[in-house]
Amino acid sequence: MESIQAIKQRFEIIGNHQGLNRALEKAIRVAPTDISVLVTGESGVGKESIPKIIHSLSHRKHSKYIAVNCGAIPEGTIDSELFGHEKGAFTGATQSRNGYFAEADGGTIFLDEVGELPLTTQVRLLRVLENGEFLKVGSSQVQKTNVRIVAATNVNMFEAIKKEKFREDLYYRLSTVEIHLPPLRDRQDDIHLLFRKFASDFALKYKMPTVRLSDDAVIALNNCRWPGNIRQLRNVAEQLSVLEKEREVNSEVLRRYLPEGSSNLPSVVEKKKSEGDFSNEREILYKVLFDMKQDLSDLKKLTLELMKSDNNEDVQRDNQKLINKIYGQDVEEDFESTESDFSEEKQQLEILQLGEHKTPQSLPEHSDKYDFAEEIEEEETLSLQDKELELIKKSLERHHGKRKPAAEELGISERTLYRKIKQYDL
Repeated sequence: MESIQAIKQRFEIIGNHQGLNRALEKAIRVAPTDISVLVTGESGVGKESIPKIIHSLSHRKHSKYIAVNCGAIPEGTIDSELFGHEKGAFTGATQSRNGYFAEADGGTIFLDEVGELPLTTQVRLLRVLENGEFLKVGSSQVQKTNVRIVAATNVNMFEAIKKEKFREDLYYRLSTVEIHLPPLRDRQDDIHLLFRKFASDFALKYKMPTVRLSDDAVIALNNCRWPGNIRQLRNVAEQLSVLEKEREVNSEVLRRYLPEGSSNLPSVVEKKKSEGDFSNEREILYKVLFDMKQDLSDLKKLTLELMKSDNNEDVQRDNQKLINKIYGQDVEEDFESTESDFSEEKQQLEILQLGEHKTPQSLPEHSDKYDFAEEIEEEETLSLQDKELELIKKSLERHHGKRKPAAEELGISERTLYRKIKQYDL
């Protein structure tokens, strides 16, 4: 069994970080077996080196090694690329063709960006992992293949499983052994070593003196977050080698080649909001607005009851909890003043109810406000959204939660009903 240092020299891997050494050690140990391996890590950390190491140290090293970028193949053709197709299986299939799994028989196939695979292709891949069988597109004849699968992804697989974008059973089948490569920002002691290696390579490639960094530039280099990881560091080294006339680069020059806001210092790091963060904020905002709407509706109902009731003490007792909910605990001190504020309006309403003054001139000054409150209350009871929610609930209860018969009864498609269930959080 080769040592970690020998593997680093053979595959030109630079660095002494503990996480990197642990990943290489796991790759060396798992290589002689046929166990499926899942390599995880951010984009640009060098995940493609691990399957090469595994293949070269396995008993399959004399057979084919095929690397497939699953994210670069269109969804409509990926099944044909992986498993092959028969003549006439689809438009343009003028002849039969073998896929990657047939071509890599006896060897190793590396599925990069496996998290981007469509769900239908994931089902086919699971069958290959389980018993080595697959079907060509347009064929009914089962074929066998003996391949070792190494997959890699920069996707958070548990989030993808939660969102139903990746099959849970396939994840556990692929990740019999999981090898994680740390991001470059966690390997600060390795950053300058990698830069020197890249600068030396580009000096040979372009036949020019090697670019060097001053002490302050090394500090700036280590403080960068490197969101593109090793790939981004390599690009910066190449740009400096080609564009800068001076071979001694200071921090001021280096920062011109670094992205803005790339410092690794806590005081200047900004956390980028994901789509999920904005979604959570929207949900919280909607909930606050709905609560405010409900409180306003309760306030209107209480106001109307106060104006129409002949006994304010009964109203106060029956609605005390509602008042505390709307106004808080300090409302008891202000309730007497609230009663006096409504006394004049209440007398006017009593006069109207007795029919003593029925002309428009005798209406109280604020009578239009009462009409407005009554109209709003009536509109809320006739809300289309509330009626729709009520009908959906009743239909689902009647059909014991089965969406298809409920959708037929409501006269809408099952897909529309599913969207409404998600919308109302039923």
